[in-house]
Amino acid sequence: MGRRYDELEKEHIAFIKQQKLFFVGTAANDSIINVSLKGWDSLRVLSSNRIAWLNITGSGNETATHLAQNERRTMKTSETIDMRNAGSM
Repeated sequence: MGRRYDELEKEHIAFIKQQKLFFVGTAANDSIINVSLKGWDSLRVLSSNRIAWLNITGSGNETATHLAQNERRTMKTSETIDMRNAGSM
């Protein structure tokens, strides 16, 4: 079960700053859903309750289209494994 926080804690911010890949899920007003992989060192923490990412145009840029209709979004980060060091796990 997930937990809700009123704002990002120092540990959250440190984790977010390490992310190389993340996903953004959006939905249009007619409920068409899109989940896009993001990256390229484009995620930034602006404050304890505000983040931003550079939305690089992809296959039609559906994320921007949905966000122009409404502000609903979900972000998912994922810890990655350096396969060069996987043998030592």
